[in-house]
Amino acid sequence: MTQTISRRFAPPAVPWWRQRWPWLLMLGPFLVLLAGGYTGWLAFSSQDALVVGDYYRQGKAINQDLRRDRVATTLGLSMVLGYDARTGRLAGRIGAAAGVPAGRLLLHLAHATQPEKDVQLVLLPDADGRFTAALPLLERSRWVVLAENEQRNWRLAGTWHWPLQRELRLVADVP
Repeated sequence: MTQTISRRFAPPAVPWWRQRWPWLLMLGPFLVLLAGGYTGWLAFSSQDALVVGDYYRQGKAINQDLRRDRVATTLGLSMVLGYDARTGRLAGRIGAAAGVPAGRLLLHLAHATQPEKDVQLVLLPDADGRFTAALPLLERSRWVVLAENEQRNWRLAGTWHWPLQRELRLVADVP
């Protein structure tokens, strides 16, 4: 009699794949495999733009850049830049303690992570040091700005968080 009672109340035998617990336990390792595959795809499909090939020569060039910064400080150079997205115009003014530097200016806007989006402009300031230039729409990003003369005797450098900063002021100040 006990056998018939235990057979009536015993749950039917269900194969393991119809239970939810094995699937729930296997879900974690499966998600880790998917995430690892996606991370590997990202690593191999995109190029590292931040790695410098010739780091030794780049390191030696830092001393030359500091010399150029000191020359800009001696000249008392300063620059103000502003960008109007509606008209697509970059406007600004350069000044120095002894007047406006003569000649054309080279302005380099370097995107923080994507070098193919870098912009280089040649500017010709008027007698008051004012200049304007057409500039394609700037991406909302952090831009590294470098302004220098054609001979590359001096430079002004800074960081521009556009559009958070509507105006950028570069001042030469090397200790």
